[in-house]
Amino acid sequence: MRFNKLFVNTVAVAFTISLILTGCGSTKTVKTTSSPQKREFRGAWIQAVNGQFIGMSTQQMQKTLSYQLDELWKDGVNAIIFQVRPECDALYKSSIEPWSRFLTGQQGLAPNPYWDPLQWMIDECHKRGMELHAWINPYRAKTKTTNELAPNHIAARRRDLIFEYDGLYLLNPGIPETRDYICRVVDDIVARYDVDGLHIDDYFYPYPVAGVSIDDDRQFATNRMGMKNKGDWRRENVNLFVRQLNKTIHDRKPWVKFGVSPFGIYRNKKNDARVGSETNGTQNYDDLYADVLLWVNNGWVDYCVPQIYWEIGNKAADYKTLINWWNNYSSKRPLFIGEDVERTVKYADLTNPNANQMAAKYKLHSQMKNVNGTVLWYAKAVVDNVGNYGTLLRSNYWRNRALQPAMPFIDGKAPQKPKKVKMVKTDDGPMLFWTEPKGDGWKDKATRYVVYRFENGEKIDLGDASKIVSMTTKTFYRLPYKTGKNKVTYVVTALDRMSNESDGVAVKVKL
Repeated sequence: MRFNKLFVNTVAVAFTISLILTGCGSTKTVKTTSSPQKREFRGAWIQAVNGQFIGMSTQQMQKTLSYQLDELWKDGVNAIIFQVRPECDALYKSSIEPWSRFLTGQQGLAPNPYWDPLQWMIDECHKRGMELHAWINPYRAKTKTTNELAPNHIAARRRDLIFEYDGLYLLNPGIPETRDYICRVVDDIVARYDVDGLHIDDYFYPYPVAGVSIDDDRQFATNRMGMKNKGDWRRENVNLFVRQLNKTIHDRKPWVKFGVSPFGIYRNKKNDARVGSETNGTQNYDDLYADVLLWVNNGWVDYCVPQIYWEIGNKAADYKTLINWWNNYSSKRPLFIGEDVERTVKYADLTNPNANQMAAKYKLHSQMKNVNGTVLWYAKAVVDNVGNYGTLLRSNYWRNRALQPAMPFIDGKAPQKPKKVKMVKTDDGPMLFWTEPKGDGWKDKATRYVVYRFENGEKIDLGDASKIVSMTTKTFYRLPYKTGKNKVTYVVTALDRMSNESDGVAVKVKL
């Protein structure tokens, strides 16, 4: 994940029903037509490579992450992108790669007391109704600050698969075996963990450093794949990897979303007058050899999150120019925008020097037809409420819950509606209960439920996200009882793994 490089639900509680009285109210089926405002990807990156967890005990790290997830949930976040493989290592139990030093301080050393951060994060996110996307860096094998490798690290075992560049070790994209190796690691993650997504960031070939060359002449000479130009050859190496990784993920679990967060500039107009943007910075296509538009247009990724980390008005990479460019050129797969929280609040609105750029950027989001969400860089800045960013999310921009964007190219069929929806009086107060509908296979099975509330006489509109009071994996919802005289209608719908929403079942109650 780069910083602006131009050179370059409610949680349900357990209870015991001690007395069940009669169900109250009548039920009916309600059709739903989701509006765009109701579906939005609201993500946040939680990184490990910056060392924020080194030195923390298991209890401290869990406490830190629990607090962050609670605050992010309050802010309206519905997806966490959690870094689990910073440098061919693991923040999870792996038989292929060593434990990460960014977890324990020493590569290869297991956490003590033992825990599995990836599994723990999956459980905690799902309890809060959030998705968990496992974030890996595919090629980076050693950062500049890592001085010792575990004996089972790939760079220690297979030095022939690695090239060094400006203090980094990277798996060589020009060697076909590296594609197979990375895909084996990913297949292991997807097979053993109930992740909702698999996410790769912007590191493909290394960001260029003046005077430093990539050591891949031998691979180019021996396996040109019919190409004369080394740039084209490097791009094809990465293309082959992305296509293979997509197949690896979906062959194992078709519902796991494959996402990429590329650098914010595809090409500058001076390099490509046809599709280049009016920018002057490092380019995915020419410098990192990442042909992101090819991946999007061929359906090799399920979503794209360009890192548009600059401010509106930046001379080399203007935010407004870039969000318009991605909106125009990257529409064949869901498009989310990578936002730099600190930079957003650091710079003044060009039309109002007394305000930061948050409002102006979110206005641009609302004007972009093909922008389906946002991912925040980075989670801790939001939790720390830098520049009042978190407060404004929960009080304004993300104050209502949102479903994930639809991905009909994976699955577009909704599950059946919940069954036996009724209010039941218990010693713990009135509860809304329902039962899971029948579902045959992952496409039809209900995995979560949405609960809506409408006041007496209010039109039932399931496209109105402000009426959502809970998104939960449970089959019950605690009702807020007051005097027993207030007439209210609740509607419950079912969601499948791809957030396709069923028809609703309405229940009229008195609270």
